[in-house]
Amino acid sequence: MTNAWTRMIAAALAMLWLVAPVLAQEKYPSRPIRMIVPYPPGGSTDPTGRAFAAWLTEAWGQQVVVDNRPGAGSTIGHGIAAKATPDGYTILLGTSGGLAVSPALGTKVPYDPVKDFTPIGLGVYTPFLLVVHPGVPARNLSELIALSKSRPEGISFASVGFGTPNHLGGELLKVMAGFKFVHVPYKGGGPAVVDVIAGRAQSLFGGIPYTGPHVKSGRLKAIAIGHPKRMKGWLDVPAIAETLPGFSNTTWFGLLGPAGMPKTVVNRINAEMRKAVADPGFIKQLEAIGLEPASNSPAEFRDMIRNELARWTKVIKEAGISAETAQ
Repeated sequence: MTNAWTRMIAAALAMLWLVAPVLAQEKYPSRPIRMIVPYPPGGSTDPTGRAFAAWLTEAWGQQVVVDNRPGAGSTIGHGIAAKATPDGYTILLGTSGGLAVSPALGTKVPYDPVKDFTPIGLGVYTPFLLVVHPGVPARNLSELIALSKSRPEGISFASVGFGTPNHLGGELLKVMAGFKFVHVPYKGGGPAVVDVIAGRAQSLFGGIPYTGPHVKSGRLKAIAIGHPKRMKGWLDVPAIAETLPGFSNTTWFGLLGPAGMPKTVVNRINAEMRKAVADPGFIKQLEAIGLEPASNSPAEFRDMIRNELARWTKVIKEAGISAETAQ
């Protein structure tokens, strides 16, 4: 009898061990979720993160709280997320800057962009506008490049941080067209655009969410767009590729978690992201601020990160850019 009871108890414990993780995952989320956004309010990442946070909050009835952690070209926020507990209660709005551009540039980052994260899914593409202070005497890209060449040190060029796609856009212009500039890094799009409007910096590659409204109000002047082609809603702004064939400087954002997140949790978040970017109201909300909704699977997002890392590594190498020369 004792042996029989022992076998029964062992079998029951084994069954409990097998189903316990499933039961735990079915309850997800059972408490608030932190979404790390690696830039301060006022740029492109913040409204993107808040849009997805609001959607997930509504869908699940659990608060998704945006936690802005700016600094070091978004790598501080990425580093915090990489070290979080992989239970699905800390997620990251990852950026191409933190996951591909900075690592490709050789910037020292406290994480491996491939090994230290669990990709959940792509969320948006964010084309960059090349904008200048209205007082800058240039009406188009050719005139801006000529103006920069006419000055010993060029013009001042703001960015949302050293090693970010915004910054590298200027570096690519330098290589492809001889654009001369003094780099002025900030901790985010908000602070950078404020100083360009004030005339403390002259130019900036910035996301449409935080540059577009100022262009329409006349406080900034749009010279060109880094997207490979002109964008819907901005058809009067030429693509840089029209002047410099092959130029492309469009960033992207997506959700990730620390390495080791449960697959069921990852798939549940991905499914809600796909619902969001297929919803007409959500699409309209993002397009209104210059974002292009997008989606893919966790596996496709992982491949995308790897491919972008390889692409930027090649571009930076061929352009002769390094962490030292880009400062």
